[in-house]
Amino acid sequence: MGRTLESKQQIVEELQGLLGEAEMALVLNYQGLSIKEISDLRTRLQDSNGVCKVTKNTLMRRAIDGNGAWSNLESLLTGTNAFVLVKGDVGGAVKAVQAFQKETKKSETKGGLFEGKLLTQDEIKAIGSLPSKEELIAQIAGAINAVATKVAIGINEVPSGLARTLHQHSESGES
Repeated sequence: MGRTLESKQQIVEELQGLLGEAEMALVLNYQGLSIKEISDLRTRLQDSNGVCKVTKNTLMRRAIDGNGAWSNLESLLTGTNAFVLVKGDVGGAVKAVQAFQKETKKSETKGGLFEGKLLTQDEIKAIGSLPSKEELIAQIAGAINAVATKVAIGINEVPSGLARTLHQHSESGES
């Protein structure tokens, strides 16, 4: 028995809500994945505020219909698709998907959409190779700390150098 019109409308509304919050969408070919594997992917995506939805392409078409930000997703809506919608850590979600695909060897990324731009496979891999937000913050903090340390050493070196010069001058006995 198929879905009723009402249940389809609820699915479309749910997808529209998720798309309204999402920053990025990935389209995965999920053919051959078991329910357990899809559940594993969903669990991995939770840390980065990602959601994996398996739905018919026609329902996704209805969800993006009239939404200019997601209209470019239309070209990827062929075959059996799972949609990863990310509203938080985009890099973390891409890393989670890539790790999942590496382990299962059953799924591949068809493409993605980020800020209205279709992403190629290489661009998606590049996003996955970026350091996480926490790593970037740590790198910036380390750089700021290094600069502050160098400034403090430099400021401290001026009086120390003057004191060494005066000490050498007094030991040499010159007036």
